[in-house]
Amino acid sequence: MALKRINTELKDLQKDPPASCSAGMVLSFNCYRTFVCPVANDMFHWQATIMGPVDSPFVGGVFIVSIHFPPDYPFKPPKVSFRTKVFHPNINSNGSICLDILKEQWSAALTISKVLLSICSLLTDPNPDDPLVPEIAQMYKTNRAKYEATARSWTEKYAMG
Repeated sequence: MALKRINTELKDLQKDPPASCSAGMVLSFNCYRTFVCPVANDMFHWQATIMGPVDSPFVGGVFIVSIHFPPDYPFKPPKVSFRTKVFHPNINSNGSICLDILKEQWSAALTISKVLLSICSLLTDPNPDDPLVPEIAQMYKTNRAKYEATARSWTEKYAMG
C-alpha cells in the first residue's frame, strides 16, 4: 500500500510540482535539473530541492532535503531532513526539522507536496516559540536584522554555487 501511494505522489509531483519546491527519486544528474526525480532506485528514499523563498533571507539558495518514507506510509509521517546547512530556529545542525505535521499533527491525508510547501512556509515564517535551536529563536525575537544577516550569510555559503 505504501509503495502505491508513493508512486501516485511521485506522478502527481511530476505533473504539478509545488512552486519553488520539487521532490522525487534521484535517478541521475539530469533529474536534478527537472527537480522531480528515488535515491539509488529506492522508492522509499527521495531527495527534494527547495528554492529559498523570495520573501526570506534564504532567497537564491538551493536547499537539498532528504525524505525517507516508513513502510506504513501514509499512516506514519515521512522522515524529512535538510542535507544543506541552514540557519533557522526550527532546523538544527543535523538537518532535523521542527514542524508539527511531521510529528503529532501528521495525517494520512497529507502529501509530500503539502509537506514541502509547509517547509517553504516555515523558511519564510519561522516559529520561534517552538524552536529546535533556542539560541537562533532568541536572536530572531530580539535582533531580527542580525538573524536575517546570518541566515543570508549561511545561504550564500552553503546553498549557493
